Amino acid sequence: MKNILIAFFCLIAVAGQANPVDDMLERIDKGASKKFKIQKKDSPVDFFELDQAGSKIVVRGNTWVNIATGINWYLKHYAGIHISWNNPKAKLPDKMPSVNKPERHTTELKLRYNFNYCTFSYTMAFWDWKRWEQEIDWMALHGVNLPLAVVGEECVWANMLSKLGYSDKEIKDFIAGPAFLAWWEMNNLEGWGGPLPTSWFFQQEALQKQILKRMHEWEMEPVLPGYSGMVPSNAKEKLGLNVADGGIWNGYTRPTFLQPTDKKFSEIASLYYQELTNLYGKANYYSMDPFHEGGNIIGVDLDASGKAIMREMKKVNHKAVWVIQGWAENPRNELIGNLPEGDLLILDLFSECRPKWGIASIFQSDKGYGHHQWLMCLLENFGGNVGLHGRMDQLLSNFMQTKTNPMAAHLKGIGFTMEGSENNPVMFELMSELPWIDDTEMKNPQNATSAFVSSFKKQWIHDYCFARYGTTDATIEEAWMILANSIYNCPAGNNQQGPHESIFCARPSQNSYQVSSWSKMSNYYDPDDTRRAALLFASVAEKYRGNNNYEYDLVDIVRQALADQGRVQYQQTIAAYKSFQRKAFDLNSRIFLSMIIDQDRLLGTRPEFRLGHWTEAAKRRGLTKGEKELYEWNARVQITTWGNRICADTGGLHDYAHKEWQGLLKDFYLNRWNTYFKALKYQMEAKSKPDIEKLGSGQYKGLTTDELFKLAVEQEVKIDFYDMEEKWTRMNNVYSLEPDGDAITIANEICKKYLENK
Repeated sequence: MKNILIAFFCLIAVAGQANPVDDMLERIDKGASKKFKIQKKDSPVDFFELDQAGSKIVVRGNTWVNIATGINWYLKHYAGIHISWNNPKAKLPDKMPSVNKPERHTTELKLRYNFNYCTFSYTMAFWDWKRWEQEIDWMALHGVNLPLAVVGEECVWANMLSKLGYSDKEIKDFIAGPAFLAWWEMNNLEGWGGPLPTSWFFQQEALQKQILKRMHEWEMEPVLPGYSGMVPSNAKEKLGLNVADGGIWNGYTRPTFLQPTDKKFSEIASLYYQELTNLYGKANYYSMDPFHEGGNIIGVDLDASGKAIMREMKKVNHKAVWVIQGWAENPRNELIGNLPEGDLLILDLFSECRPKWGIASIFQSDKGYGHHQWLMCLLENFGGNVGLHGRMDQLLSNFMQTKTNPMAAHLKGIGFTMEGSENNPVMFELMSELPWIDDTEMKNPQNATSAFVSSFKKQWIHDYCFARYGTTDATIEEAWMILANSIYNCPAGNNQQGPHESIFCARPSQNSYQVSSWSKMSNYYDPDDTRRAALLFASVAEKYRGNNNYEYDLVDIVRQALADQGRVQYQQTIAAYKSFQRKAFDLNSRIFLSMIIDQDRLLGTRPEFRLGHWTEAAKRRGLTKGEKELYEWNARVQITTWGNRICADTGGLHDYAHKEWQGLLKDFYLNRWNTYFKALKYQMEAKSKPDIEKLGSGQYKGLTTDELFKLAVEQEVKIDFYDMEEKWTRMNNVYSLEPDGDAITIANEICKKYLENK
């Protein structure tokens, strides 16, 4: 009788356990959970299965996340339903398409990671719980079980520094503002964008607890921020610590690094972990990145530092694993070489382009990561920039090489490590499916050929289009294949960082090319390819009116084609200037400026491409007028100057996080180009007339005759762009997040005006 009662109560306990899958399905479509039968089965192998039981779709898996991955597979490949950032909800059919025979997928890649520190600032700086809830659903659907979770890290530091004797003002002067917290967390800067109000800390602590609660319900393993030795730059004077100077990062003073030999290293690390655990609990994975992007290592014993960081983490949880980014020279072998196998997990951050794990690239490490575990990651996007971009062939080839290369023996999974998300969903779909694709195809060395990759890609694009738009359409597939073989096929050897940047967003000059300082942009596709793809895609628009995924992609593809033609138009404008064709210059510059205006109109039809979705989210986080203004200023600065004059210009950070967004095009980029073209026109006018009296009025009123002559003959006009940009960051004009205009109508207008008959 006793055993019967125990079994009964066990059944009640199991039945009472929260099922996050059903809750997620209800958020996608009310009543959707009743159309599925969920079965969680113990298994040492990660798997999901699709099956049929009467009218219900059966989805089995050994974890909640793997079951969600199976649901996503079913929705895409059977129902033609694609859940993405632009489309988190869907209407499921009353009668679900049948699974005619059981389908099973397994993977040896048990760890699937998500997020770059930068994502938390470039995309998620102002997210609320509603948006985070959608993201966690997206993660589950895409197999993520190891998400970085650094929201609210500033709360831990505030508590720790207070106990170390720092005043409230000193703490707030050290911690960065909301749009720049990522680089503070990576030891790159301190204070910029702040000081944060007290209310922010309360909001972030509560938000992180909600995030962690949901992640734990999914049985995900949140990666919490650990302690890597960072202390404020005044810690030597304030606390008498033995520190290494942090150096300068793009004009910013970095925090200093606490030497592992200092007797207070253990004390401060223990205090940090105590405050972290008190707020957010313990974790099995902790993220730490000392010496990120040029951090000073002079006078630092790297071996001792690595051991000290590991030792303090293990005191908190002896099972914990240190997660570290594989980026540029980091992690240095001197730091990690003597750490035990299994205690370190390295994110090979840019595996699709610059793998460090052993195969050829400019980041190549001849010995790979040695005995340490690592993940193959997709970086894809830098700065949250807008633009179609991908390395499909290289991603597939590099992934297949991990199956046969002995240096990949310690590969444990994949990761999404984008600096900014909510773009290029096609690349993230491809990456998320790779671990679950039949291994016999991927493990065959004979398949690691361009012919196999091309065949695989063609079939995958066919399946993606069905999932994305809910139907099979030859015209759409033709458009996508053009894109897949051109702009989405950035070749090996081209090391550009992220999208082919829009010339509209560049600071004007006679030789404008890349927008951000580090993009390393290099032409690899014909702009006629995106033009042809846009025309094909738009030609079937009326058939897909109201299809959210189609209309989003229509705007994005036409936007890319117009930006590419804008680059051609820019060259024609500058050629007219250099050849002193004044009428041609006037005509071509007007066309270029009209392109920016029309691009603004097009992007205004979708909320995702409107500046207002960013600035209004920032303001919503504020509780007072002053807080709203601080957060909006953070939002505006990040996507334009990024920093003060020194950091923007000398440090090269201006426009790093540029966005081709409605509102920003019309009021920021257009203003720069208009000002520049006017200056060129004045210069041409001055050169053409010996009498320069007329030039001495208007914009150049007050200049001496000598100054006017100099202006007339100099080869490049000089404009203080930072002054223009900084004034815009201080403004508070409202940008609506509500879409304006019909996407299909405006896209077709742009096709007729700029893309046809080229």
